[in-house]
Amino acid sequence: MSEFNSKHNRAVWFDIPVANLDRAVEFYAGVLGIQVHKERYGEVSFAVLEHHEGNGGCLVPEESAIRSDGGILIYLNVEGRIREAVAQVERLGGNVVHPIHAIGPHGFKSVVLDSEGNRIALHSMVDR
Repeated sequence: MSEFNSKHNRAVWFDIPVANLDRAVEFYAGVLGIQVHKERYGEVSFAVLEHHEGNGGCLVPEESAIRSDGGILIYLNVEGRIREAVAQVERLGGNVVHPIHAIGPHGFKSVVLDSEGNRIALHSMVDR
């Protein structure tokens, strides 16, 4: 984690529970347009979402933790490509819960279920 990230961001990491790691890697790589690489630590496999100096997170096989009807809603950045990202959701095994809509001066979001059934928000400051 970068020094800027640790000093200025309140959310510094996230774990997204998944039932099928390979399917989830394909979903997040395709929807977010980033690299997602699988890792192994001892007996535990997981996948890290590309994040460079920004906030990071990973996909963790933990099917029992998946809830699509509530809980924390994490906003994932698809800046400048929200329409492309939402178009990828169903192709990659997810579902659009709320289509792209304005959230006032805070940009645009779409709430989707990922390929594993987790509820997430895709966010962009511009509607394209």
